[in-house]
Amino acid sequence: MKVSYKKLWKLLIDKEINKRTLAKMANVSGSTLTKLSKGESVNVEILVRICTALECTLDDIMELIPDE
Repeated sequence: MKVSYKKLWKLLIDKEINKRTLAKMANVSGSTLTKLSKGESVNVEILVRICTALECTLDDIMELIPDE
């Protein structure tokens, strides 16, 4: 399985929030956002902080993609 954060980027566009603002809102580093944009693993605590800041659930920011 692979994790995709495309939903997060779409949500940011819909809410008119840029990555720098999200980093401040959720208290996460720029390098963490880089990991997310590359689809790399991040701590669940960070995902929860992002969800809390955006008032959404994990399903709203990520999805699991099966390996082909």
